Amino acid sequence: MEFSIKSGSPEKQRSACVVVGVFEPRKLTLPAELLDKAAKGYISDIIRRGDMEGKSGTTLLLHNVPGSLCDRVLLVGLGKEKEFREKEYCDAIRTAVKTLNETGAFDGTLFLTETGPKRRGVAWRIRQASMVAQEAVYRFDQYKSKKAEIRRPLRKLTFAVERRNELPPAEEALAQGNAIAEGIALARNLGNQPGNVCTPSHLAEQAQQMAQETGMSCQVLEREEMEALGMHSLLSVARGSRQAPKFIILEHKGGKVGDKPLVLVGKGITFDTGGISLKPAADMDEMKYDMCGAAAVLGTMQAAARMALPVNLVALVPSCENMPGGNASRPGDIVTSMSGQTIEILNTDAEGRLILCDALTYAERFEPEAVIDVATLTGACVVALGHVATGLFANEDSLARELLTAGEEAHDRAWHMPLWDDYQDLLKSPFADMGNVGGRWGGAITAACFLSRFAKKYEWAHLDIAGTAWKSGSDKGATGRPVSLLAHYLLKRTEKLH
Repeated sequence: MEFSIKSGSPEKQRSACVVVGVFEPRKLTLPAELLDKAAKGYISDIIRRGDMEGKSGTTLLLHNVPGSLCDRVLLVGLGKEKEFREKEYCDAIRTAVKTLNETGAFDGTLFLTETGPKRRGVAWRIRQASMVAQEAVYRFDQYKSKKAEIRRPLRKLTFAVERRNELPPAEEALAQGNAIAEGIALARNLGNQPGNVCTPSHLAEQAQQMAQETGMSCQVLEREEMEALGMHSLLSVARGSRQAPKFIILEHKGGKVGDKPLVLVGKGITFDTGGISLKPAADMDEMKYDMCGAAAVLGTMQAAARMALPVNLVALVPSCENMPGGNASRPGDIVTSMSGQTIEILNTDAEGRLILCDALTYAERFEPEAVIDVATLTGACVVALGHVATGLFANEDSLARELLTAGEEAHDRAWHMPLWDDYQDLLKSPFADMGNVGGRWGGAITAACFLSRFAKKYEWAHLDIAGTAWKSGSDKGATGRPVSLLAHYLLKRTEKLH
C-alpha cells in the first residue's frame, strides 16, 4: 500500500473516500464539522436521525455528500471523547482501514489522524496510523489454493495533518512507521510459516537474505563450530532432531566505530514437541510459534536497517528443533554450558533457557552496552499476564524503565516482573550447579532467574512473549510483538523519537 501526508480541508479532497470521526453521543469531530458545513448540515441531519451514535467500532458510509469533492464519506465511531486514548485511536484507525478495504475504494484520506489522543503529538499519531493500517490489511494465505478475493483492494492511504508546519515531522514519522510495520510483517510471516518450512536452516537463509538487502553482515555457526565454543547446553536441545542447529549472528553497524553495541537475542526453537517430556497433543501445532522471539529480533533488525538508525546493533539467534528421538536429551541428564556452569535437565520442555544461556554467554565477546533477549519462554507468564502484556525482567531498573516507556509509546506494552534473589534457591540441584526448572510456582520468574546467571557481565533484560507472540482461535496467527516495542526503544536511544 502507498502512503502519503497531506494538509488541507476535508471537503476539498478529491478522494475515493474521506474518513472522519464521530464521538459518542453524536458529536462531530472538527474535520467532520467542516464537511458538514460544506454540505449545509447534511451529515448532522443524518446523525440526529440516529443513523450514527458514535459508538466505538461502528461505521457509516455515505455517498455523494453535497459540497464535497470526494466519492464517499466514511464516518467512524470513536466512543466517548473523555475516554479516547491510545487504544481507542488505534482501534478507530484499524476499523477505518478494514472498512475502506471492503468498500471498493482504491484510495482513502484519513482525517482521524487529526483527532488523536490529546497527549500525543502528530508524529505519534502518524507513526501509529501507518503501523495499524498495515496490520489491518495483513494476510497470510500463501498456502491456500484459493485466495480470499477483495473486490477492489485499498491501494493508497493519505494521512491528514492539521497544519502545514506539521508536514516535516509527519513525513519522518511515516517513514519510521512504514519501516517498523515492515519488520512486524517479517516477524509475522516467519512465525506463521509451518514447522516443515521454517526450520533452523530457513531462519538462517532469511537472515542472510536480509543482510544482503540491507547492508548488514551475517554469519551462521554450524554444529561443529558450536561444539568448539562449548555450547553444549544449546546442542543438547538439538540432539533429538534431524534438522541441523544454527547460530545466527547479524550485525547492523550504524553507529560510530568503537561504540559498544546493543545486542538482541531471540529464541529460535522452530518447533517444540517438548522432547522426551512430551507436550499434550492438543494445540501442539501452535508450537511452530516457539521461534517468535527469533522472528521478532530479525524483524527489529530489518526495521533498524530500513530507518538507518545510528547505532551498532547485534542480533544473536540460537536455533534448533526440540524433538524426541533415540539420541534426545533425557530428564536427569547434566550438560555443561558455554559459561562452564553445569545444568541438570529436569524437564526437556524447558529448552528455551538451555539455548538462550549459551547465546547470552556468547554476547559477552561484543562488550555490549546492553543485552535484551526475547523468548516465548513460559506458560507461567501467560497465566500471570494473559495475552495483553509481555513479561519484563531486568538486572538494571533503568533498562527496565526504558523498555516500559518504549512499550507505552508503541502501545506494545510490557509489565515489570520481580527478579529477586529469593527465587534463585528454587533452581538448586544436588548434582549440578543448577536445575533447568524451579518447580511449579513462579515459573516465569525462575526461568528469568536461570537466564540471569548467564548475564552478569552486562546490563540485561528479558522479554517473555509467550502470551503476546501469537493469537489463537478465529484470529489465529503471529502478532509480530514485540518488534514495535524494541523499535521504539532503539528510536529513543538514538534520539530519533519525536
